[in-house]
Amino acid sequence: MSTQRPVASPLPAVVARNLRQLGEHLRIARKRRKQSLAAFAERMQVSIPTLRKLEAGDPAVSMASYATALWLVGRVQYLGEIANPEADETALLTELRTIKKGKAGA
Repeated sequence: MSTQRPVASPLPAVVARNLRQLGEHLRIARKRRKQSLAAFAERMQVSIPTLRKLEAGDPAVSMASYATALWLVGRVQYLGEIANPEADETALLTELRTIKKGKAGA
């Protein structure tokens, strides 16, 4: 019996597009710093093929690699804010609707 990997579901188009954009931005940042693929990959402690995949926005590259690249270009401070619950408007609206429904039934 052969072992087959399950087929990964395709990413939502907006996710794939934003990963490609992030990779492109990181590639530009590396080049503006005049860092070769080899030098940047070494600083990230990844292989050159992994860095190439990251710069292409490959979703199989680990989040740690993307975070390290962000750190190397001085942008890692924004990573923790991406999913900040204080900025989650959808959850806030849901909570407000729940509160309003509770008052109506009181």
